[in-house]
Amino acid sequence: MHGKVIKSTGSVYTVRTDSGEAVDCKVKGNFRLRGIRSTNPVAVGDGVTITQPRDMQPAYITEVDERRNYIVRKASNLSKQSHILAANVDLALLVVTLARPETSTTFIDRFLASAEAYRVPVCIAFNKVDELNDEEAERLELLCHIYRSMDYQCLPMSALNGTGIEPLKQLLQGQTTLLAGHSGVGKSTLLNTLVPQAHARTAQVSEAHGTGMHTTTYSELYELPQGGALIDIPGIKGFGTFNMEPEEVAHYFRDIFTLSRGCRFSNCTHTHEPGCAVMQALEDLKLAPSRYTSYLSMLEDKDEGKYRAAF
Repeated sequence: MHGKVIKSTGSVYTVRTDSGEAVDCKVKGNFRLRGIRSTNPVAVGDGVTITQPRDMQPAYITEVDERRNYIVRKASNLSKQSHILAANVDLALLVVTLARPETSTTFIDRFLASAEAYRVPVCIAFNKVDELNDEEAERLELLCHIYRSMDYQCLPMSALNGTGIEPLKQLLQGQTTLLAGHSGVGKSTLLNTLVPQAHARTAQVSEAHGTGMHTTTYSELYELPQGGALIDIPGIKGFGTFNMEPEEVAHYFRDIFTLSRGCRFSNCTHTHEPGCAVMQALEDLKLAPSRYTSYLSMLEDKDEGKYRAAF
């Protein structure tokens, strides 16, 4: 029997079969994807084959279809394994906030680079724009300019008062979209706005720490009323890159990769070499310092303990 994974609690996977039936399944302990070392061998969005015994025993996932793409990060326990956030998506909607809580540009850039590596388009949704003061509003304009100059879609919005929701609905129509971001940025409020029957729990941002509190505890796919689907996942605290060699990092920064064509050396690391077009652009204010800082932080990811400090 074939179907698609629509919910994952970590131990139980709900599969919607091709005939429309929802079946709770398990994965055998020795189940591993070919060539992928992952803490979760099956992800929401995966096409799977299941066996359903007649003696009321649990159904099991026995095969995972070849994925056309996926979003992955380093497992949070700093193991040498990955954690797959979602599979077979048309778009990743990265929900960020500039204050209360603040999403760092390093986190944004790490997400963008990882999505670039796995060929997943990204739209950056700047939520809670109705709460910004003048200084924060200026920073919003600057960040939108930086990312739009690299052809990333940027959407200032407010899930609470409806700003930007109609353009977002048009963007999501007919697409399977990963909904990602820190806890507290308003993902659950946005989900409830787009899919009223989701009834996702929301929580206030911690006043003491300015960070969000987790309300989503598992990954689940929701059908959109206008067609398409949203894959909601728990809030992401950090984004360690996985299986990315230092010499590859620049390839996934669109601005740095374009500038690197002017470097004197083809194997330039953009850190110390003479004739480096990237460092010259940084000096000439043609490259955003935040982007270069993010690039340097990703070069250090081979040092397993460092990436946690870069969020």
